[in-house]
Amino acid sequence: MYQSLMTVRETQIAIKEVKTFFEDQLAKRLELFRVSAPLFVTKKSGLNDHLNGVERPIEFDMLHSGEELEIVHSLAKWKRFALHEYGYEAGEGLYTNMNAIRRDEELDATHSIYVDQWD
Repeated sequence: MYQSLMTVRETQIAIKEVKTFFEDQLAKRLELFRVSAPLFVTKKSGLNDHLNGVERPIEFDMLHSGEELEIVHSLAKWKRFALHEYGYEAGEGLYTNMNAIRRDEELDATHSIYVDQWD
């Protein structure tokens, strides 16, 4: 079993420091702009990338409209949509922080059903 060399608090501080440094440098060097990503998309939009076709998204319906929604587990399709929707030109780019739930993920020391990653 994995044994951390730091306390939980030290680990959280270190993660925050590394993420902030990396995010700032990535955006600066690649001239990327940060945008907010959706936590869920409508099922009919087709914007939830179903990865390799095996992972099943978490689905639910919205009380107000009854519309079916899916929690995102990949933003690949959404990012292409966003580049067009936000009017980005060739040579410009964006990045986002994706939070997702991948219920079919193989769990180990570096993989969880909860995903918090840059995309």
